[in-house]
Amino acid sequence: MEDVRFCAEHGFYRGEVCSCGRKGELIVDGEKVEKLSRLMVGILRHFPEKFDLKIDENGWVDFEAFLKAVKRRFKWANRWVVKAIIYSDAKKRYELKEGRIRARYGHSIEVELKDMPEATEDILYYGTSEEEAQRITEVGIKPVKQTFVHLSTTIEKSIEVAVLRTENPIVFEIDAKKARENGIRIIKANETIALAKEIPPQYILRQIKST
Repeated sequence: MEDVRFCAEHGFYRGEVCSCGRKGELIVDGEKVEKLSRLMVGILRHFPEKFDLKIDENGWVDFEAFLKAVKRRFKWANRWVVKAIIYSDAKKRYELKEGRIRARYGHSIEVELKDMPEATEDILYYGTSEEEAQRITEVGIKPVKQTFVHLSTTIEKSIEVAVLRTENPIVFEIDAKKARENGIRIIKANETIALAKEIPPQYILRQIKST
């Protein structure tokens, strides 16, 4: 994993050189970035109780308590380092606001995320394997190990996600507008990810085979 550095003009970034061409101050090296990132997403998505942290229905955890928890595991993980991980994360997995932190998506614990904005896209996409495609056509898209189904805002992003699991992705085109009109809640986790508890088969418009 890449180092996290700080540019005086553009803030935290990952890699050697900032987008402005300057080489910023090293905040934390790639090995530590990977270790701390795994711990942070683990706490916020899967096992807050292991660190005696209270998480509310919207996924929020008190930031000061969170800092103390990660520092118990990694003494070097101070406030500056943790914020460097949050603000340099290209996947935008974290949200830090008003003294609280949460994961935007990827939960296996039960959360509702009621305070997240509604997705406004008319069409969303879901990438999967050929083996799963037939089952999805029959029963719809349901979460397996996560609390929410993770949909993509673009075909390209859905393929990018699917190729992590299969060499021959199938992309489903979802009628998100109709689903919302019929009472299915779809929320926007970030620019490329939308979440729903499930997508029934009647909202699947077509399959697109990736090439």
